[in-house]
Amino acid sequence: MTFPQAFVTRFFQLINNRQLTEARRELQRLKEKMQKTEWNHGYYRALYGMLLARKANGNQYAFLSNIDQDNRPAMLQHKKEFLRQIQSRFHDDFDRGYFSAWHDYTRLLVKKAEGTQRRQDLEAQTSIIQYAETTQKL
Repeated sequence: MTFPQAFVTRFFQLINNRQLTEARRELQRLKEKMQKTEWNHGYYRALYGMLLARKANGNQYAFLSNIDQDNRPAMLQHKKEFLRQIQSRFHDDFDRGYFSAWHDYTRLLVKKAEGTQRRQDLEAQTSIIQYAETTQKL
């Protein structure tokens, strides 16, 4: 991938947080830095589509509107499917770039879901410890 990973990750975070004006600026920076290849064009078009889907918010046919970002098993399944599309010999470079962007996005969502799960586990453990400490004092 020729896109700077820091810019792409920042773009995904902005999209998730619905900071669409800043996401558009980040996308413009990415466009200025990208080399003119079919793969890059497909990757860029996927990012642009994500931005448009976020702006539309509520389109029942948009993938981005229908995914449960906190459902780690579903995110892993989507990530696996995008990887399968990337590796398909029937797709050209544009398609591989397009599916690579979605794969990268779902990878970020999986990491986010893992972090959320860890926080919930930690909070539950903390609650149990606090409960045990208060019952011992009684």
